[in-house]
Amino acid sequence: MIARATNKPPAIIFLYLRYHGGIQPYKRVRTSLNLTLEDREEISRGLAADQSIRFISRLLGRHASTISREIKKNGGLAKYRAAIADKKSWKRGKRPKQCLLASNVKLKNLVIRKLAKNWSPEQISGWLKLTFPDNGSMRVSHETIYKSLFIQTRGLFRKEMRNHLRTKRKFRHAKNHKVGSGGKIIDLAPINRSKIM
Repeated sequence: MIARATNKPPAIIFLYLRYHGGIQPYKRVRTSLNLTLEDREEISRGLAADQSIRFISRLLGRHASTISREIKKNGGLAKYRAAIADKKSWKRGKRPKQCLLASNVKLKNLVIRKLAKNWSPEQISGWLKLTFPDNGSMRVSHETIYKSLFIQTRGLFRKEMRNHLRTKRKFRHAKNHKVGSGGKIIDLAPINRSKIM
């Protein structure tokens, strides 16, 4: 509605409002796809009665893989408890989730160093994949870096870090946004492998 009234793309309005703290958090509700506490109690009773996962899944009208994942995530066959599983599920579903870069200080500092050297988020993400092929905790997508710069800026990156991006814009645009470089990386900074770290 605001987008139509101002003749601006909805994404720009959303980012502007979110940046200034103008969006009230949504009231949390569970979708019909989620297991309910009653479903979890049925799983718990079924496990106590030594029923198979397939039998429990048919009883609940769910896929066996859904029931199997639910049990594995919450202690396994011997330790599954409905109330605890329900509380954990509610906690896992909480939004917004903490950004990867906010929870991994080593990775965040590495990204900051590369941004300060005018590397693009795409270059940083690609370099991390090559440098840490066996360490998933030291890899981050370029989209997460952009989100950290544009959406989750408060307390994560200093505003000045955005000045190292080649486009110098204040908001992250959608992929189909037409203004600008046409998808090409502006002033591509070459990576000298001998000076990477």
